[in-house]
Amino acid sequence: MSAPKSSPEEIRRRFDADVERFSNLETGQSATVDAPLSLELIARAAAGVCPEASKLLDVGCGAGNYSLKLLQLLPLKAITLVDLSRPMLDRAVERIHAAAPHVEVTAIQCDIRSTALPDSTFDVAVAAATLHHLRDDHEWQQVFGDVYRALVPGGSFWISDLVTHQSAAIHRVMWDRYGEYLAALKGPDYRDQVFAYIDAEDTPRPLLWQLGLLTRTGFRAVEVLHKNSCFAAFGAIK
Repeated sequence: MSAPKSSPEEIRRRFDADVERFSNLETGQSATVDAPLSLELIARAAAGVCPEASKLLDVGCGAGNYSLKLLQLLPLKAITLVDLSRPMLDRAVERIHAAAPHVEVTAIQCDIRSTALPDSTFDVAVAAATLHHLRDDHEWQQVFGDVYRALVPGGSFWISDLVTHQSAAIHRVMWDRYGEYLAALKGPDYRDQVFAYIDAEDTPRPLLWQLGLLTRTGFRAVEVLHKNSCFAAFGAIK
């Protein structure tokens, strides 16, 4: 029987201590395959779908990398940040205010599973490297539904995350490939460290499963922007 997964409090403590690393997408998320490319594709997709977007919801915002990128491409006037970690939120607010003093920033320290989002408010929602912390089907359904209701008609929801595969054989192939990537990046000990915290903290779902859930939630169109090994960038339009 596998060990219990980390609690939100345990995950929060790890991220509280890792703000500096996550403040630089190019180096801070090196364990995420193609992180800079996924960021670029999601920002351009969001701008393409709704070029006049003024309100952004950043779920699991970390140090604010996605909000900062979207600020470069969209005329945002208000950003709502949601994250477990207060130090991450503080850094995100600091960076956004430095880049765009005119933008209204609301920072909510909370688990997205217990965050009350306003209906029909946001033009764009993003969730980068955060939804893999959701556990059972009910939690996934709840969060996708909450984001759907929080978007205006025509709004879009974009996700960059770790994914599994429906075929166990294919999952092993992709997981082995990911392990090779990590070992080449920083050595076998680093690979083992990353795999250990994934095993402790994460419960990712297959890409196709998530696309199906987006459709069942009510989104009228789903799009895959990129997939490499165990990571994917994708989204949906309301």
